[in-house]
Amino acid sequence: MSFFRSYHFLLFISLTATSVAAQSYAKLECKEMCGDVRIPYPFGIGTDCSLNKWYTVNCNSTTPYLSALNNLEILDINVRNQTVTANVSMISDCKNLVRNNSQIMNVDLGSSPFLFSRVQNTFVVEGCGNAVILDNGSAIAGCSTTCRNGTFSNRDKCLGVSCCQTTIPRYLKSYTMDLTGLETQGGDGGCGYAFLVDENSYVEGRLAESNFYVPISLQWTLAEAEFDQIQCCHLRVRLKLDLGNGTSIASWKCSVPQSRPIKGNPYLSSGCEVTEECSRCGANNGFCYYEEIYDGELVRGWNFTCGHFPPTTGSKSRSSMGVILGVTISIGVLFLVGISFSLFKVIKKTKARRMRKRFFKRNGGLLLKQQEEADPSFVDKTILFTSRELEKATDSFNENRILGRGGQGTVYKGMLVDGRIVAVKKSKLVDESQLEQFINEVVILSQVNHRNVVKLLGCCLETEVPLLVSEFISNGTLYDSIHNEANEFPISFNMRLQIATEVAGALAYLHSATSIPIYHRDIKTTNILLDEKYRAKVSDFGTSRFVSMDQTHLTTLVKGTFGYLDPEYFQSSQFTEKSDVYSFGVVLVELLTGERPISLTRFGENRSLAVHFMLAMEEGRVMSIFDAMVIKESSSDELLVLANLAMRCLNMNGKNRPTMKEVAIELETIRTSHIPSMVETNTRQVVYDDFSMLTYSDSTSTF
Repeated sequence: MSFFRSYHFLLFISLTATSVAAQSYAKLECKEMCGDVRIPYPFGIGTDCSLNKWYTVNCNSTTPYLSALNNLEILDINVRNQTVTANVSMISDCKNLVRNNSQIMNVDLGSSPFLFSRVQNTFVVEGCGNAVILDNGSAIAGCSTTCRNGTFSNRDKCLGVSCCQTTIPRYLKSYTMDLTGLETQGGDGGCGYAFLVDENSYVEGRLAESNFYVPISLQWTLAEAEFDQIQCCHLRVRLKLDLGNGTSIASWKCSVPQSRPIKGNPYLSSGCEVTEECSRCGANNGFCYYEEIYDGELVRGWNFTCGHFPPTTGSKSRSSMGVILGVTISIGVLFLVGISFSLFKVIKKTKARRMRKRFFKRNGGLLLKQQEEADPSFVDKTILFTSRELEKATDSFNENRILGRGGQGTVYKGMLVDGRIVAVKKSKLVDESQLEQFINEVVILSQVNHRNVVKLLGCCLETEVPLLVSEFISNGTLYDSIHNEANEFPISFNMRLQIATEVAGALAYLHSATSIPIYHRDIKTTNILLDEKYRAKVSDFGTSRFVSMDQTHLTTLVKGTFGYLDPEYFQSSQFTEKSDVYSFGVVLVELLTGERPISLTRFGENRSLAVHFMLAMEEGRVMSIFDAMVIKESSSDELLVLANLAMRCLNMNGKNRPTMKEVAIELETIRTSHIPSMVETNTRQVVYDDFSMLTYSDSTSTF
């Protein structure tokens, strides 16, 4: 106890001294305000007041600028979020602005320690049509709008009518915007705009069009060598920022817990100012210490407590010391060490058990139990793996075991103790908004039993992030097999036809053969895996939904993948089984043509593979866009039959599309007999509804 009292006394002295010195956010003798903007260290007004040149601020009258980034105007610096908000230019489709083949480069952060914040920023398009944001030529986010009668609707709701917004999937150093599909407002000569903007600063409809600047958040990073020059007044935290393509950078920050009653700049050794509570303790010759407040398994916050030191001299102190010495000699050092070790083991196991229980609750264990109470068959089919089993199976999630990374997590290859090879999906850091999606995937896969659907083996909820265990599929994704030019074993026409038939059969099973119909909602070639015999396996049910027998559709927020999304679903937000049919139609065209769903080499409406294909059908030149291997290994009659089937799946009116069961039967007939089915082979005889809608571009929510 005397040790803890001494520690609290030292903590009080430290905090009291800090409260006296912590009057400034800047270095000693440095100016901390430029106009209304506070400039905290490691930033500083002038080179002598900042960490290095990147953090040097020029204060021009009352306006601060980052001199190393072409004098970007600073609006705010947030040391807790490690972000700086600055003014950057908007991007317009007006002809009088400088453009480079419709691809306009915005701020390039180059070799600076700054990144475009993934968390704080949102991508906004104001106008009619669509705009895409690219990183090194690859589309990473996009947004589409519609304009009714050539006019704008209320901008206060930026949900797709003349205004839309979406998040960026990772941190960026630079980006390019493609505004090819963005038209002027109602054709009246007005401008459409596309821009990244700080989400907290953006208010729809209130940006002055004469002001071509918007606030944007830059994440500032500190490498270890730079961070060693800083003395944090509290915690040192290591961050890992995802740059995409499997790469990331490490950064460091000084931090103060939100719940602790300390304020100030944590990047200065004297920057954490103690609040009045502790000051009052010191005035009464007491000491101030923290007390954890628990609510079950969760820490709710901290309290300050004032205390006083007990007497440390006299007979009572000598008596206590004698007792301690006598007990130590009597019991012996070995016994004391044994008791201490045993106690340590018990505490460690108890702490680990409580942590596993806490993770189980946080990772959706209660949601899974609710599903079990509603229908015990949901969970009875699912094995709950322990964290030790999966750590051993994946060699502690070794980087060499990674099979792939996606929007929802990373997949590792593992081997269980019984010798089975499995795929372990490790979700990203816990986000309560995604727990329902994860449990949804567990529940859906536990109900599915089909040879062309990835089989769920179990899950683990007692780790920091939830884990999903499924069978290992050895030959990767269909997307890689189609588009990987270095593939030594390209898939033949017969294999493509078999894969299409198997995928259609799996979707027909989900739609009509399960006890409760299941809509997949994200059919695409990256979610179709191939086993060692190149048999198709449908995977990734994170966005799937059950549908009661009396329902005809689901009304949801639009989710899907750019290029595969049903235009009718985008406009109405009503997802039907025919929406899966549309996505399958894009997959079928992808198999026949070998083209990607969105191409950066084609222009205008032809960027979309679906639109490109349907225009070719309408113009009677569809044979010219088929893959060379497909043409070589099949007859023109077979290809026209498949092309007509794809056109029916891509019909703009969902009611006129076939069901997946009808598609599966027709593909099976074509595959087994190689005889054209009853579908007309004359492309000019097929009737399509609202062909003018072919210029419509899909909205993007994931890539």
